[in-house]
Amino acid sequence: MADVKFLLTGDTSLTVEFGNEISEAINTQIRAFNIALQNSKIPGIVETVPTYRSLMIHYDPGVILYKPLVSKLQALLGQLDKIEIPPSEVLEIPVLYGGEMGPDLDFVAQNSGKTPEEVIKIHTSTEYLIYMLGFTPGFTYLGGMSDEIATPRLKTPRVKIPAGSVGIAGSQTGVYPIDSPGGWQLIGRTPVRMYDPDRETPILPQAGQYIKFYPITQKEYDEIAAQEAAGGYVCKRHPREEAGK
Repeated sequence: MADVKFLLTGDTSLTVEFGNEISEAINTQIRAFNIALQNSKIPGIVETVPTYRSLMIHYDPGVILYKPLVSKLQALLGQLDKIEIPPSEVLEIPVLYGGEMGPDLDFVAQNSGKTPEEVIKIHTSTEYLIYMLGFTPGFTYLGGMSDEIATPRLKTPRVKIPAGSVGIAGSQTGVYPIDSPGGWQLIGRTPVRMYDPDRETPILPQAGQYIKFYPITQKEYDEIAAQEAAGGYVCKRHPREEAGK
């Protein structure tokens, strides 16, 4: 824990930085620290926001000041090895690949020296860790995509990408939760609403979960979209099997 840094990021926030790289080991430390913080019941904590390699903590300076808060947070670091992290959940996301829904699938295939079918097989063969959410509400920053299908961003970003679009940028993949500009290569689209302000829990994915994409047909897409519009579709979920078990 010698590399952990406490950084002042505003009048009412600080960041606890656990490292300089994107890795599941660092993410595990962040999750453990977040749980320890929740269990500590330190007064004045307003919100915590995990990122790839840090945890931002928003606090109320009317309740606790920066230096006393840092002292309490430092004391939590020694507890991390004792924190039991709940088993991760896998969120299954259906995707209609190619065609109008994935206009860049052929380019990704050509860039990778693969067929479109091989790209889909590789893309759906992984359980992707959700390191963090950002950019737009519910936008997932996922880890674990195969370098075999890594593809550069578009040279000129699109002005509008439809909600649900699944894209690739470099060695990352993710889902656009709302209509927005973007420069990722689009390979498919999900009918699942990753963000719905009228839902009890507006943002569907959560940091620390995993996402597993699976291919569907146009008919299945339309059926799921109709269920979503009626508020009746529920994504499949299952506990993730940890390595070695």
